[in-house]
Amino acid sequence: MRVLLIHAHPVEESFSAALKDEALRVLVAAGHSVEVCDLYANGFDPILSREERLSYHDLDRNREPVADYVAQVLRAEAIILVYPVWNFGFPAILKGYFDRVFLPGVSFRMREGKVVPNLQHVRRLVAITTYGGSRLRAFLVGDPPRKLVCRVLRALIAPTGRLSYLALYDMNRIDAAGRSAFVARVTAQLERL
Repeated sequence: MRVLLIHAHPVEESFSAALKDEALRVLVAAGHSVEVCDLYANGFDPILSREERLSYHDLDRNREPVADYVAQVLRAEAIILVYPVWNFGFPAILKGYFDRVFLPGVSFRMREGKVVPNLQHVRRLVAITTYGGSRLRAFLVGDPPRKLVCRVLRALIAPTGRLSYLALYDMNRIDAAGRSAFVARVTAQLERL
């Protein structure tokens, strides 16, 4: 399977980076073709410019500034996101990636004024994430990151596509055994990709 592994964390020694590395190891060992898109390492600019917004619905022009990133998405049969939850949302760089790359004609198209999903070639979506707070705290505020992945992104892929949302809550207080258990859960899930 052609996998696009998207990582969003600025620190190379972070637990998030270790999760990305483990995901890559497991996927390659299973024989998948993996493209890694490390947004910080790539220096991805998350800011949607005035010019990009003006050409947002111009399908002939809207991909130009992010053509390589769009090509990765269009090649992918699976998308795996590895990122921390910050302030109950995506890191700004990942949000900017979605704003700039998941464009009309890429992740969706307009038909008679309605949004139609356009990532029908994507059969698998996996989010691997960490929260600083507890699951209860996330639940009490509606767990926006989970909803964004499980509702919004899920709606864009193939109707028969599968979704996994792997979250480690309470990262600020978890011990080494808890982190190891989460890595084992991620590994087991990706071995069944």
